Amino acid sequence: MSIVVTGATGHLGRHVVEQLLEKVPAEQITAVVRDKAKAAGLAARGVRLAVADYNAPETFDGLFSAGDRVLLISGNEFDKGRVRQHEVVIDAARAAGVALLAYTSAPGSLRAALADDHRATEEVLLASGLPYSLLRNGWYHENYTENLAPVLEHGAVVQAAGDGRISSASRADYAAAAVAVLTGEGHENTTYELGGDVAWGFAEYADELSRQTGREIVYNPVSVEALTGILTGAGLPAPLAAILAGVDASIEKGELAVSSGDLSRLTGRPTTPLADAVAAALKD
Repeated sequence: MSIVVTGATGHLGRHVVEQLLEKVPAEQITAVVRDKAKAAGLAARGVRLAVADYNAPETFDGLFSAGDRVLLISGNEFDKGRVRQHEVVIDAARAAGVALLAYTSAPGSLRAALADDHRATEEVLLASGLPYSLLRNGWYHENYTENLAPVLEHGAVVQAAGDGRISSASRADYAAAAVAVLTGEGHENTTYELGGDVAWGFAEYADELSRQTGREIVYNPVSVEALTGILTGAGLPAPLAAILAGVDASIEKGELAVSSGDLSRLTGRPTTPLADAVAAALKD
């Protein structure tokens, strides 16, 4: 039996593998990567590497074995047909007879275009007949704290979310939930709505940045159209800018405020406070 993690060198995947190494022997972990060189550090620690690409179905032939537990981390290539990419992995897992396939999805409450691929992938997974676990990850602290340069430069948090609130958590928190499912028992055919313990709004985020930097940071709410223009002006492709601005519209409607408590229950600890993520980002 192996625990197989796709996208293992990505932001979330690295956290998952690191936390798995604290719980199971390295030889029980298979990291699926596109570039072996990026995973040299994992190989040196005894993790098995498998080179495969969501865009090349043949690379998944024979990759899984009967009884494997698989974490399918959703792809981030929005322009390459993510549902079909995910289906490649699901088909290979079904052919192998894996024991569990966990998928990093989006909150069931999210109606933004970003969620469309996730809902479609969930349908494919449920139709496959595989034992599954839907890890409906909420928003990450790092979506904001890793992009502080323009905020600090202009002294403003610019979003199109109005007074909406977000139950975000750290990537490490979501990784811990995935590890709990991959290493625990009784998670077959489950759906977890995952989010941080405490919801916050962008005015509070600006206040926290002000407190920790000693500078005045204000929240500047703008329209979805204005934010789309700002993002495209910063170099993002128009379709991606529209998707991200659409998420803000969902935030204003409360669609990323997850109150299930599933994340802290799965991990057995409180989720990481936003203030801690801000502090870590400012330290880097």
